[in-house]
Amino acid sequence: MLKTIAVIDDDISIGNMLEELLAKEGYRVLRAYSGTEALLLLSAQRPDLVLLDLMLPGLNGEEVLPKISGIPVIVVSAKAAVTDKVSLLMSGAADYITKPFDTAELLARIAVQLRRTEQPEQNLILTFGDLELDLRQHLARVQGQAVHLTKTEFAILKLLMLNPDQVITKSVLLDRISADTPDCVESSLKVHISNLRKKLRAVSGKDYIESVWGIGFKMTDA
Repeated sequence: MLKTIAVIDDDISIGNMLEELLAKEGYRVLRAYSGTEALLLLSAQRPDLVLLDLMLPGLNGEEVLPKISGIPVIVVSAKAAVTDKVSLLMSGAADYITKPFDTAELLARIAVQLRRTEQPEQNLILTFGDLELDLRQHLARVQGQAVHLTKTEFAILKLLMLNPDQVITKSVLLDRISADTPDCVESSLKVHISNLRKKLRAVSGKDYIESVWGIGFKMTDA
């Protein structure tokens, strides 16, 4: 199936170069030239991946990023500072590449992200150590023992297990699960995660979810 990539960049020459490059690789390309236009585009269409520039007119890339849910975003920016990269990755970016970039490297990074998004469809059972999550049956198992989770707890655990090496910020977590769990708000998130931890710990005595102070949550094998 033809994959669609949204190029969000106000630099027309760079956007044209990316569109030509991606089209040659067999991708369908969507274009947006500002943050506001990007959100309008993404509300009407759902690409498989987004290439997001930071220096956009209107809403900038940092403001657009948290509003993109369920789609891998590769930030393409001239900002090269490690602090910028860390901040954006913590805010939900899947990857970060600095301008000027090598086109072969960019294509490789795109291919990696698209493979990752395909994996959940192919693999309906997510695993993390002795923890399993059956996406088809909506069932969690710890050391082979079934653990009953609420819809919200399941959605939280699924997002964390799909991104086992990434810290998921509270805002990103709430945004990504909002479609399935509109009842989960910031004030109740801690309670849901606390209950989830207790249920998993009751079987194995281990913690599978780590709080990263002031940022969010991630999986842990401690």
